[in-house]
Amino acid sequence: MQNFVETNRHEPEKHEVNERLRNFDEIYQFFNNRQVRQQAERCVQCGDPFCSTIGCPLHNHIPQWLEAISDRDLERAFQLSNESSPFPEILGRICPQGRLCEGACTLDDGYGAITIGAIEASITDLAFEAGLELPFPGLRHDKSVAVIGSGPAGMSCAHFLLRAGIGVEMYERAEHPGGLLTYGIPGFKLDKAIVQRRFDIMRNAGLTLHLQREIGRDLSLDELVEKHDAVFIGLGATHGRSAGLELFGAHRDKKYDVREKRVVVIGGGDTAMDCLRTAMRDGARSVACLYRRDEVNMPGSRKEYVNAVEEGVDFCFNTAPLKIEPADDGQMTIELQKTRMGERDEDGRQRVEVVPNSEHCMAADTIILALGFDVAELPGLDGIGIETNKWGEYHIAPLTGQTSNPKVYAGGDCYRGADLAVTAAADGRKAALAIMRQLLG
Repeated sequence: MQNFVETNRHEPEKHEVNERLRNFDEIYQFFNNRQVRQQAERCVQCGDPFCSTIGCPLHNHIPQWLEAISDRDLERAFQLSNESSPFPEILGRICPQGRLCEGACTLDDGYGAITIGAIEASITDLAFEAGLELPFPGLRHDKSVAVIGSGPAGMSCAHFLLRAGIGVEMYERAEHPGGLLTYGIPGFKLDKAIVQRRFDIMRNAGLTLHLQREIGRDLSLDELVEKHDAVFIGLGATHGRSAGLELFGAHRDKKYDVREKRVVVIGGGDTAMDCLRTAMRDGARSVACLYRRDEVNMPGSRKEYVNAVEEGVDFCFNTAPLKIEPADDGQMTIELQKTRMGERDEDGRQRVEVVPNSEHCMAADTIILALGFDVAELPGLDGIGIETNKWGEYHIAPLTGQTSNPKVYAGGDCYRGADLAVTAAADGRKAALAIMRQLLG
């Protein structure tokens, strides 16, 4: 360990741009046994590991599994990594590590942070390739829990309940399980077979998965509460926002063919990065991103921004859209104005100021609004006494995830609003532990 002076930080190799734009395959080639060991050996083994205590919402045992893999003990590293996380090979791929664990790493100031995310993903990939399996006890209790939603929060809750031997019935309205992980994250960031493998593992452990079953349509929420000993609600935030942008007669649809079209994406978060990079792979003639702040203040992952630039996306910073109008030739015109960064708000973030007399226009064939999401509505909440705020986000007990109905728990985006997969996973685990205490004592 502590080889950070002799060994530099290395990211996983990426496929060449020309190659990766031809398909939706993952762009990274994660570490082999030698590479993962070399990168793990850079860890300082801090007495107070900020990567875990401050950086990681799951408080993963990061120094411990780094030490294990550096000692060539893949099985121990695999067990430690999966002890606190319900799907480390997924979170290692999609978490914004630069803002979380790696951003809190002691070596980030000068030597380059440990490549925690890539190591995390590689450990479980290598373990599965080596035939290692996760231990589940089988269903040992006469209790059952309903999980509504199969996204990160629901997956996490189900995973930890199954590890305790408690039966889980999961209800998902879509055709395939995974929620955001399946339908919201492109394959070039997360191969869908990796998500499916986790559901195969949970099914073998006793999970009953009900696909294309929507609560409020196929069965009521109060029926579910009556049938099961506890219920966990893990619905996502799936209703897109327009953020007050005026749409004057512009046609809105959820699906477009963007081949040979000029695509404009409005927004600067990770969803915007996904849309931009997907449009490039779908054969768009040009792809541009409009963001009202500057590059430094862009909320999306720096890594994803770099990947988008490499793949040919044009970024227009300090540019705010005012309205969208259809043009006579079937195209669209976006009325814009320039902005600049002003004084800081009470929360420390710089205000956006409009540059006077800076109005101008941009033509586009397809416009994608990536401006955030609101919580999905679940029919029947009032009937079982679930309280929400004015945005539809659930009121829960912070330490347990319990709602105002003592049999019902919640977590993830339906509680936080649109947030990260890792915070949803942490909410699901917290609720699962509380449910265990409630049902098993």
